[in-house]
Amino acid sequence: MEFNLADLWETVADTVPDNEAVVYADRRYTYREVEGRVNRLAHHLQRHGIGAGDKVALLLYNCPEYLEGMLAAFKLGAVPINVNYRYVEEELRYLLTDSDSKAVIFGQEFAPKLAAIHERLPGLDHYMTVEDGSDAAPDSLAAIGAVDYEVALTDTSPHRDFCARSADDVYMIYTGGTTGMPKGVMWRHEDIFFSAFGGGGIGNEIKEPGEIAERVRDGRTRCLPAPPFMHGTAHWMAFMTLYTGGCVVISEQHRLNPIKLWQLVAREHVNFLVIVGDAFARPLVEAIAHLPSDTNISGCSVVLSGGAILSPAVKQRLVEALPGSLIIDGYGSSEAGAQGQQITTSGADAVKGTRFSVNDETTVLDDDMSPAAVGVVGNLARRGHIPLGYYKDPEKTAATFPVVDGVRWSVPGDHARLEADGTITLLGRGSASISTGGEKVYPEEVESVLKSHRAVFDAVVVGVPDERWGERVVALVELRPGMRADFDDIDAHLRGHLAAYKVPREVITVAGIVRLPSGKPDYRWGKATALDRLGLTASR
Repeated sequence: MEFNLADLWETVADTVPDNEAVVYADRRYTYREVEGRVNRLAHHLQRHGIGAGDKVALLLYNCPEYLEGMLAAFKLGAVPINVNYRYVEEELRYLLTDSDSKAVIFGQEFAPKLAAIHERLPGLDHYMTVEDGSDAAPDSLAAIGAVDYEVALTDTSPHRDFCARSADDVYMIYTGGTTGMPKGVMWRHEDIFFSAFGGGGIGNEIKEPGEIAERVRDGRTRCLPAPPFMHGTAHWMAFMTLYTGGCVVISEQHRLNPIKLWQLVAREHVNFLVIVGDAFARPLVEAIAHLPSDTNISGCSVVLSGGAILSPAVKQRLVEALPGSLIIDGYGSSEAGAQGQQITTSGADAVKGTRFSVNDETTVLDDDMSPAAVGVVGNLARRGHIPLGYYKDPEKTAATFPVVDGVRWSVPGDHARLEADGTITLLGRGSASISTGGEKVYPEEVESVLKSHRAVFDAVVVGVPDERWGERVVALVELRPGMRADFDDIDAHLRGHLAAYKVPREVITVAGIVRLPSGKPDYRWGKATALDRLGLTASR
């Protein structure tokens, strides 16, 4: 037996068949029940020509069918493709074409978009629709010959009779495309298992595939991934839970509703909540004071943020609102997996900033691709369990995954600094940094201080063209309801925490900060808004 994601899943399902695996609305599935549904789906896809290496796109909100679709693809040696449900038609056409998807499992709501572009998708020849309560026009479903998901499952076998699988089977995740069109990052099953799907076992690393059976017998984790499964943070943590014999609790809400999310935490006795940065944490912590008196969330012992770092001010409020809980900042990327974490248990811990403990495979490399000295800013890099590269993009693969002295590295472009105690201070993505007067400013650092101001609810920091400095720093801030803050007030607050060159030259008040579905700031929107409000163009 190799470290194959489908094989590992089947071992878990055979070991704890009666454990609750997935909860969604009024649906509850044990591992045995999920296994049967996944086998039926895999047989259906196989009947329609899906086999090893074929791509199966998932255009869905969070639901059991999303995880079932991934597992069914793995069983066939096929590759599930995460699709951003916010894409407009042309973006959707690009991703389905670029990924060479042969089948798509989609929420009924998205049928009109697919119908509008299906004639330009000659390689996509099988459509499965999941009932979602929407009123998608029947003619859209008919135009693409959509098959009802649940009906399809009734006509196939729940038993296993699939071909042998390998640790070299491919898992692929499309990046968000913050610096260009999205690209598919390809991983071997074994590498993604150890880098992001729980192979390390949180202190209980698996040496042989069969050892997973012992680990899952006492599965107690009840995990609620609040972000969309279409992003790595959410489905990585869902699979990490399944590979430890726990239960994945899925919210029905398509957008963050803090009160309802906490009520779900209480009702389902969730002990592990997964969020993305301040975009989730701030409204969640502010909602705690408004929960009905019978909403008991004290069992939520871990809150993990992945994909965006929590600001110290928000971490401080979380530890105060959830005494005894662990607040974990997890750090990683689509190109490197999970790399490090910062654990906060008290107010004193909350001021650690962006200093992380990292795994043994992660370090900082200087511009010559040599290990950076303590205190030197370089590129965060990982070796060992890393991706194969970008799908159909050898040039970008060579740039991001260089081989140095026989060692292959993943270097996605995050800047960092090695500290004397072996921890690493994260500075931000180099492509998002602002170069002003020869100095680099990392937006995340300035945003963190801005959000500690009493009147600031949310903030995004960008660079705009400047004739003297090349770029100057500009902040867009969303103020708390009923509160005011002028430039001088915010400027004074920032200068107490940051060097002068990092302090924004302008502060623009906006009605709301636009964020990507992942919870990360939409820097494209931020820059466009700043340029518009200041009457500037992108270049001079």
